[in-house]
Amino acid sequence: MSPFFVMSLLFGLAFGQTASLCAPSEYIIHVEKRECAYCLAINTTICAGFCMTRDSNGKKLLLKSALSQNVCTYKEMMYQTALIPGCPHHTIPYYSYPVAVSCKCGKCNTDYSDCVHEKVRTNYCTKPQKLCNM
Repeated sequence: MSPFFVMSLLFGLAFGQTASLCAPSEYIIHVEKRECAYCLAINTTICAGFCMTRDSNGKKLLLKSALSQNVCTYKEMMYQTALIPGCPHHTIPYYSYPVAVSCKCGKCNTDYSDCVHEKVRTNYCTKPQKLCNM
């Protein structure tokens, strides 16, 4: 086997592995309304994983087209609606949430994604919990 073939094969395997790390991942959303008696834990999928990026430290030396800061984001998504239990009649008991069907590495779209990752934990329940499997 020629060294060029072996190097090409290794490069293809390495690139294939890194490109496939952005994929739908299971996630639990906790939803509650002040008026309702329960918190709803919803099993859904989000886009998560690794995308190849280029370091922007050399941005003064490189063309803008050479810089890429890609994130794992939705390629296809759909919305589902869940019913929050224990809500009084005057309250709308429905909650709609996104479900990732497929994902891609690309620019973050603020129309449907939170493009800032912070270490604040807000995904929890303060009321008794009900599980919703969709």
